[in-house]
Amino acid sequence: MTPHVIINGELREADKPVITLDNRAYHYGDGVFETIRVVNGTPCFLDAHWARITEGMKVLRIQPPQGLDRQSLERHLVQLVARCGLPNGRARLTVFRDSPGYYRPQHHAGGYTIELKPIPFDTYTLNEHGLTVDIYPEMRKAVNMLAMHKTLGCQLYVMASLWCMDRSLDDCLLQNDRGNIIESSSGNLFIVSNGVLYTPSLTDGCLAGIMRMQVINLALENGIKVYECSLNPQNLLAADELFFTNASRGLQWVGSYRTKRYTHRMAQHLVNLLVSKVGGRP
Repeated sequence: MTPHVIINGELREADKPVITLDNRAYHYGDGVFETIRVVNGTPCFLDAHWARITEGMKVLRIQPPQGLDRQSLERHLVQLVARCGLPNGRARLTVFRDSPGYYRPQHHAGGYTIELKPIPFDTYTLNEHGLTVDIYPEMRKAVNMLAMHKTLGCQLYVMASLWCMDRSLDDCLLQNDRGNIIESSSGNLFIVSNGVLYTPSLTDGCLAGIMRMQVINLALENGIKVYECSLNPQNLLAADELFFTNASRGLQWVGSYRTKRYTHRMAQHLVNLLVSKVGGRP
């Protein structure tokens, strides 16, 4: 099928130009985005995604795009799934400031696009082989009002990913400007010690991830203790498990950090709980 995209409510063919060169998302990274997993034609955790992007628009002072709300977003996603023939995929909603101007925009009206890419699995699936990771040493993430939002300025994550590629690593751990371990280059971070989950606090500058929130809630609902706190490299060495979370892939367990090796019993248990919640075949 011909790939399609929705821009400002209109379905268009995605292999043709859909935005102009002076778009502020392209020039300045002036916007926010959400990555939404679709399982068997149904967008997952849509209320949480809508709440987060709404808060992100408030922080960036972008007016909600005309005609876009929680209900219309779901309709657009279902329409795109049907038109692209992709019942299982990764959707991306991007909201940008649709205004002329340089750094100083002339107004704050919002525009948006919705894309859909295929995912080969029917539902969330834990990786078969553990990831190999290390700490990214070259840049640190600033702790500020933008830190927890998925803004379009993703250069830190790109540079961290390039660093991993040069060293044949699967992923890496990021630190904030205080030296705390806060997340990976592709998602939030959890460690498991003696059956207890620990994850960096939002006050340390990690992304307020949708899957992070789901894992915390699933753990608490099933009698697993969770603590949001500051983590340092010593905590990684003392942990029994280490895994990353994001909305598109769910949980990804880490097999090794330097000379440390990890198991993945808790990660598998949480994936099973997640699959039961969203449906699909594991």
